[in-house]
Amino acid sequence: MQIKLQSDNYHVLLNTLGAELNSYSNPSGNEYVWNSDPTYWLRSSPLLFPTVGNVRNGETVIKDHIYQMPKHGFCKESEFEVTEQTEDSVTFLLKANEETLKHYPYDFELYLSYHLNGSTLSMDYRVINKDSDLMYYHIGAHPGFMCPVNNGENIENCILRFEKEENFISYEYDIKNLEFNFDHKVSQKAEGNTLPLTISMFDQDAVFFEHTNSHYVSFVNAITGKGVSVYYPDFESLAIWTPAGGKAPFLCLEPWNGSGIFHQDDDIFAHKHGILTLESGKEKAYHLEISLIE
Repeated sequence: MQIKLQSDNYHVLLNTLGAELNSYSNPSGNEYVWNSDPTYWLRSSPLLFPTVGNVRNGETVIKDHIYQMPKHGFCKESEFEVTEQTEDSVTFLLKANEETLKHYPYDFELYLSYHLNGSTLSMDYRVINKDSDLMYYHIGAHPGFMCPVNNGENIENCILRFEKEENFISYEYDIKNLEFNFDHKVSQKAEGNTLPLTISMFDQDAVFFEHTNSHYVSFVNAITGKGVSVYYPDFESLAIWTPAGGKAPFLCLEPWNGSGIFHQDDDIFAHKHGILTLESGKEKAYHLEISLIE
């Protein structure tokens, strides 16, 4: 089911399937979120939980049992319930159920609230451990944004501008074995806090910057300065991704707490790189903001 939010003639479209952001447009009708065209990517902004990225061979060990775990978790295929809704806000909830327990043997509640305030969309995540055991998890976001380009331009006409200087050293992804490796790093060509985007930098899938100094990044046209920004104060790392080849007209900015599997990792979920823990009866909140730069 689709949910519409509006504020000052800005419009957001959300879906109860995955609690996913499908559209964000300004008063002029300009669309900023990827349209889920399956030619390139049939998603637009999946919620990543309880894992970020993949586990080895799609299997992981939790509580001494082997579980099948989909890449980025199961939220994208889960129907969320709506617990609160106003003209400019909505709260989605996913509770542990028969289907989630097939992949993840914990009793949990996961909330995602959206609040639209004109050119800024706030997203608030809340994880609650309803289980009697210590709960292990990752959480992340994966919004895809239309490239802020004019006719004849592509992603190479865009830049990422961070709030602070970064070393721009990323882990190289091994496409064949579907894993990162602590020993294989790439130094991206950048200046200070600005990263020019190139088609070739995505030849090996996502570019993963672990523990960024910044928690604010802008994806803009290098000439016009127009685009979007993402503020991610409660997320440690940032990955960026667009399909290889440079033909897809979008870029994903992905704040992560966690990551895909590393070559050095074993298959125990509690040992997964960047794993988070939550004690029984406790909860944890994470905040994210998307702002349009017009």
